[in-house]
Amino acid sequence: MKKVLTILLVLSLVFTAVFANGTKEAAVEASAGETTLKWALWDIASTTYYEPLIKAYEAKNPNVKIEMLDLGSADFMTMLQTQLSGGDSSIDVVTIKDIPGYNNLVKRNLLMNLNDKIKSESVDLSLYGGTTDQISVDSKLYGIPFRSDFWIVYYNKDVFDKAGVAYPDNDMTFAEYDALARKMTSGTGANKVYGAHYHTWRSAVQLFGILDGKNTIVDGKYDFLKPYYQMVLNQQKDGVVQDYATLKTSSTHYSGVFYNNSVAMMNMGSWFIATLINQIDQGKTEVQNWGMVKYPHAEGIPAGTTLGTITSLGVSNASKKKDAAFDFVKFVTGPEGAEIIAKTGTIPAIKTDEVVKIIAAKPGFPTDQASRDALQVAKTYLEMPLHERAGEIEVVLNQVHDEIMTNNISVDAGIVKMNEQVQKILAK
Repeated sequence: MKKVLTILLVLSLVFTAVFANGTKEAAVEASAGETTLKWALWDIASTTYYEPLIKAYEAKNPNVKIEMLDLGSADFMTMLQTQLSGGDSSIDVVTIKDIPGYNNLVKRNLLMNLNDKIKSESVDLSLYGGTTDQISVDSKLYGIPFRSDFWIVYYNKDVFDKAGVAYPDNDMTFAEYDALARKMTSGTGANKVYGAHYHTWRSAVQLFGILDGKNTIVDGKYDFLKPYYQMVLNQQKDGVVQDYATLKTSSTHYSGVFYNNSVAMMNMGSWFIATLINQIDQGKTEVQNWGMVKYPHAEGIPAGTTLGTITSLGVSNASKKKDAAFDFVKFVTGPEGAEIIAKTGTIPAIKTDEVVKIIAAKPGFPTDQASRDALQVAKTYLEMPLHERAGEIEVVLNQVHDEIMTNNISVDAGIVKMNEQVQKILAK
């Protein structure tokens, strides 16, 4: 009993000290007329947009200071959840790295419901290409995107010029994309040029199927994937794209096949833009003239419909400065923050004409109008939507994708397997 009382006394003293310290800090801030917000994030040293965002905000709000809290990148969401679950009220602004982590924070009531602030502050959610709808939980939004990468088609202009074929455009259906890839395939052996290229990620094939907005990758029914698997497997059989099993076993990186002029087109994320420009600048690639166009789309679907990933900002439910924290979130995720992010060569969530102009002005970016227009998206679907079983579902989809692409299972049998296994997961 004495031991229990001692422990309780120690805990009481600790909590009293923490409360007193927090009160003292608040008093100091109040007397100085200054508010300090703590922003939880990762990789401060290697991320170029944190500092300019903070400087710009503090310049507009001289009574506010932003402190960065680096929780590291490897286990960021786990570290963040641990601190917030412990009632850490010192964290005000929360960076949300991924969808599963976001789901966990929402379920544990660790993020502030932003609906009322969004309404009172007249935040225009239409600027985010539909992604805010996809991360709403019971019509409530707990984070606003500030970074977004999306899929586009890169192409090698020199390869097209040599073949005497017109460049791809920003309005290709899948049938047109397939026909162009076949037309651009030529040569043999070391001189072989493949019309297109798919990396070994399941997303490079499976997610073609969700672009019509009729299906999702987590609902347990995958019959809609059949025509896309058939298209890619036929391209593989006909030598239009490289063999999946060979790419997998050799751990071939997608950048390598594009750098050595061996592919005419490649579907890949917008994150590759800055990397490609840098490699050309350093003379580390044979590619000199390149461009990009919007992702191929299904019949009747608007050009510019694509896939993407987002990084969002939210407000900690434990924060004592929610209004100030939201004001900073609104700035970073809004049009002004987007322009600051774009100036660092990073793709922001909002892609206004001014943002596109900034990115396109980056030295090394293609000068043609089509490449600039490719940055404008009509609709972005998340690669992995918000779902509490997303991790388990992805394991199944990855495994069956491997089996289909290596011809170890037929497309029909693979779809049956995905349907059965994912439906079991959903029934838990």
